[in-house]
Amino acid sequence: MRDEDRVERWIADLISTLDQAAELVARGEEEYRRDPALPLAFEVLSNRVGELAKRLVAAAPERFASAVFRQAARNRDFVAHHDDRIDHAILWRTVRDGFPLLRSELVS
Repeated sequence: MRDEDRVERWIADLISTLDQAAELVARGEEEYRRDPALPLAFEVLSNRVGELAKRLVAAAPERFASAVFRQAARNRDFVAHHDDRIDHAILWRTVRDGFPLLRSELVS
């Protein structure tokens, strides 16, 4: 598979994952607090988003130079390695506010 094909596949995967996150955010913060499955889903989504962001930056650093890609990667590392210290209010804001910024970088 060509590098450009791989990058385009990762972009499509990232957009799909961000759209899934937006669907969960649309349920609202109250539902996020009430349903224990939603914070866990947000953790998984953060891992996926961050991993895909890392791949994109590594494959085409000049194309994915925006700080939002590095922030997604750092968020993934924190969520993956410090799951006992996750502040779920911050996780909610990250997915609600940060993920749409990342998506806008991909479609602009």
